Amino acid sequence: MVKGGETRRAQYAVDNLFVDRWSPRAMSGEAIATHELMSLFEAARWAPSSGNAQPWRMLYALRDGPDWPTFLSLLSEQNRTWAGNAGALVLFASKKTNDRTHQPSVTHSFDTGAAWAFFALQGYLNGYAVHGMQGFDYHRAQRELNIPDAFRVEAMAAVGRPGSTASLSLPLQQRETPNDRRPLAESVCEGKWALKG
Repeated sequence: MVKGGETRRAQYAVDNLFVDRWSPRAMSGEAIATHELMSLFEAARWAPSSGNAQPWRMLYALRDGPDWPTFLSLLSEQNRTWAGNAGALVLFASKKTNDRTHQPSVTHSFDTGAAWAFFALQGYLNGYAVHGMQGFDYHRAQRELNIPDAFRVEAMAAVGRPGSTASLSLPLQQRETPNDRRPLAESVCEGKWALKG
């Protein structure tokens, strides 16, 4: 698998992990053993969260498992074309209230995003391609996966061993490269808002 650091550069000193990790779509179609996938979930478990509320919940389907057709059918047509070669599909949801206080949680999505980031980084360290997606039917996911109304469906991810880009459509082959990020000056400022859009 190509490392992001081969084509992109950090503006400031960071561990290579952050620049090297990216979101490939080309996956081999190999199955993933449950215990291997659990390593990624274990990393997610240690993400920071407001008041240690840990609002994240994760549902998964293994490619050879009984829930695979349901999870795959939730994806947009374009995502199905390549995610069908994943070893696992994962859905991330967050609890909208705090379990301890029973009050609305303002940061449930933010905290679940941290868990997703830990999941993705551990996947990269374990040699997997991990690609997050918003291209799926959120309402069907909530209904067909029996997710209670107290939870918000956040995103899905495909996880698999890296595969050949030849397995992708030509337009996706052309996009199968680590992308860059906008300069920090366009995302960060000191004090009051002074950013463009």
